[in-house]
Amino acid sequence: MLDQVINYPLDIGLEVPLVLLMLVALEAVLSADNAIALAAIARGLEDKKMQRSALNFGLIAAYFLRITLILTATWVVRFWQFELLGAAYLLWLVFDYFSSDEDEEHHHHGRKYNSLWQAIPIIAVTDLAFSLDSVTTAIAISDETWLVITGGTIGVLTLRFLAGLFIRLLKEYVHLEDAGYVTVGFVGLRLLLRAIKPELVPPDLLMVAAIALIFIWGFSKRTEDESLVQSETKD
Repeated sequence: MLDQVINYPLDIGLEVPLVLLMLVALEAVLSADNAIALAAIARGLEDKKMQRSALNFGLIAAYFLRITLILTATWVVRFWQFELLGAAYLLWLVFDYFSSDEDEEHHHHGRKYNSLWQAIPIIAVTDLAFSLDSVTTAIAISDETWLVITGGTIGVLTLRFLAGLFIRLLKEYVHLEDAGYVTVGFVGLRLLLRAIKPELVPPDLLMVAAIALIFIWGFSKRTEDESLVQSETKD
């Protein structure tokens, strides 16, 4: 596959930009729940500069893991164990979040991290688990590796922007973090079904519709602490 990336003739016709547009749109749709999960992980660091650094370094590591996954995708898809591991990890994230202690308003909060280097590996591995779903779908759309890599590159840049945005929005909307982890659970269950019973995997359109409904609920209620929202917006 690496030879295909290096030696692919650049015959850019109408089909190439259309496929690339589809891949970018796919990454954007599948990045929303991923971005909330990464934002929630970064929020486990108290300092805002550390949060930004964790996202930057974590997604740089995640990018190289994605490229590795894309270049080995035809080999990886032969082994259902990879999807099972990804599903188990994502479902563990969901369990860990919803079993965490609640605050006085009965809201869950993610783990706290004492250092930057605790959060970076978690961000990278979490994105890799999500990539098992998005890369498999992208490969189904196009078998041209360089196109999938281009779409994945744009996807990581989009993910960084969305995660930075969601760090602020998570404090502004009461249900958004819960909604994000519910959708993480959806992705985990989808990977689990793909690993053990592929014929039961729901259609992509149904998955997108379900995630959209959960996000509508996530954005349905603003926090009552306006001073917190204003200070977070200024940052």
